Amino acid sequence: MTSVMSSADRKQQIREQAHANRNAQENKDELSQAIVAKFMDLPEYQASTTVLFYLDVRSEVRTRHSLEAALQSGKRIVVPYCVDGELELFHLEQMDELSVGMYKILEPKPELRTIAAKNIPVVEIDLIMVPGVAFDRRGGRTGHGKGYYDKLLEHARPETPLVALAFECQMFEEIPMQDHDVFMDKVITEAAVYEGKGRGSTKS
Repeated sequence: MTSVMSSADRKQQIREQAHANRNAQENKDELSQAIVAKFMDLPEYQASTTVLFYLDVRSEVRTRHSLEAALQSGKRIVVPYCVDGELELFHLEQMDELSVGMYKILEPKPELRTIAAKNIPVVEIDLIMVPGVAFDRRGGRTGHGKGYYDKLLEHARPETPLVALAFECQMFEEIPMQDHDVFMDKVITEAAVYEGKGRGSTKS
């Protein structure tokens, strides 16, 4: 009987383990605030004008508690929301522009999404905060398998840094990566800032 596991099966196994680890993680609020503070201390953050923050869902590293500070930091803060399987980007100026939508997900209020000035093309983003389910120290990432961020990142500027946030319990020895998969430039946890290979890498 073979013990060799396919890349897809291994990814799914890692996803399940990472979800379990993340759900069991204690002190999520405190750890999340420390992780986001590290993100906002990065030279890449200081140098950027327009920053994409994700809005946390379920047991992800929580960003919502740090958004107010980000809005006060003088940056143009952008958040994503999903429409028909694609991520659209919204210029967030005040916390009351967000509401809890379907699936209890925090998202821009529907009546504000049609305002042209609120819609930001991804090419204007100087720094992208990326969520995910599991990561490795090379910047390897796996999400939920739906490809929302993969599609978005295809259109981002090549030089725009990709910085993932995760709890240390989401870090694995190696995430199976395929040719189309994207490496992060950095992965920030409560324990470390890991220097990833980024999109310029062609080596496995």
